[in-house]
Amino acid sequence: MEMYYQKETETMDRSALKNLQSERLVRQVKHVWDNVAYYRQKMEEKKLTPDDIKGVEDLYKLPFLTKDDLRETYPFGMFAVPLSECVRIQSTSGTTGKRVVSGYTQGDIDLWEECCARAITAAGGTKDDVCQVCYGYGLFTGGPGLNGGSHKVGCLTLPMSSGNTDRQLQFMVDLGSTILCCTPSYAAYLAESIHERGLRDKIRLKAGIFGAEAWSDEMRRNIERDLGIKAYNIYGLTEMCGPGVAYECSEQAGMHICEDQYLAEIVDPVTLEPLPYGSKGELVFTSLTRKASPLLRYRTKDICILDDTPCSCGRTHIRMSRPMGRSDDMMVIKGVNVFPSQIETVLLEQGYPANYQIIVDRLENTDSIEIRVEIPADAFNGSLATVTEMEKQLTQAMKAMLGIYAKIRLVAPRSIERSEGKAVRVIDRRKI
Repeated sequence: MEMYYQKETETMDRSALKNLQSERLVRQVKHVWDNVAYYRQKMEEKKLTPDDIKGVEDLYKLPFLTKDDLRETYPFGMFAVPLSECVRIQSTSGTTGKRVVSGYTQGDIDLWEECCARAITAAGGTKDDVCQVCYGYGLFTGGPGLNGGSHKVGCLTLPMSSGNTDRQLQFMVDLGSTILCCTPSYAAYLAESIHERGLRDKIRLKAGIFGAEAWSDEMRRNIERDLGIKAYNIYGLTEMCGPGVAYECSEQAGMHICEDQYLAEIVDPVTLEPLPYGSKGELVFTSLTRKASPLLRYRTKDICILDDTPCSCGRTHIRMSRPMGRSDDMMVIKGVNVFPSQIETVLLEQGYPANYQIIVDRLENTDSIEIRVEIPADAFNGSLATVTEMEKQLTQAMKAMLGIYAKIRLVAPRSIERSEGKAVRVIDRRKI
């Protein structure tokens, strides 16, 4: 039987939900106009006032925001309440440029944790479960979000954070963890470690909630098989609060967006024109309820599809596909758009592990791509000819997927560094 954390909201009639979204959007636009000078100026440049936004049908009129805007207004330029009303700061990793700083009132945290509680409940979580949270804590939103959601559900919560695999496995066995929350790459690593140590029959996991990085259906099936669980996808971003913006139900057919909290659009990443449901494009979010750092029409740069067809789980909120790449992170190699998820799909279909690295370089004005892949231990017989043939077959499969030649380099098992957080998949050495 399908389980809900807030059934009345999660199964709300679509017309009632639209009315609620319109009411909240109008209120949020006024809140931002009154309290965020930077966005008010952007509206004024488009000759807009809050009176021009009467409901969700007027959303397209509003100006977009990007991460560049957040860096330009760092640290508090996008805050809409005094710092005295904020109780927490979360931040992105800051791998490029300034960090993105996100503020939270206590009300913002409560609503965020409710969204995470919906995700845990959709994965079968109850007060009788032991939820092991292996996302990073601190400024990263993964740990705090799922931790709070687990508390709201009533699970016994293990705030493990990332890393220290020996301790992770000890607690998993000794305390009987039933729900695992971490990145999919770390879940795969844990599965490897469990197998190596002969702990498979001592693990009581039933579900995993995985996000924060791209992963394929093939990788999902491998994790489910190796850990004996059902693996659920979760989506979020610091700019909207964190994980829990969208989550999978038992159908595993896309992630339900918490539409009472977040208004989602798909736009053409080039023209920025809104696209209909079912179209592939860039995902844009508007926060409908957040008070401290409310963002309107924030461009996530994630490429996906929105699906408004009914879901058999009973939830009425639309679903988003797993992100298919990013409009800013995608690699353009010899004029071809290449996403790491495409490469991962080929590797897993061909029976290779999800441990790989993509090296992109430019020599004499020509792009090159090398994919380093661990050779399966049971597939290597010590023959150089065997390796050469395997590389040839994988090269052909990769070209069929990508449309360009990629050099395949098979390396020894376990020679690519494992990640206890987000996996570093791409090394781009080009000076572009």
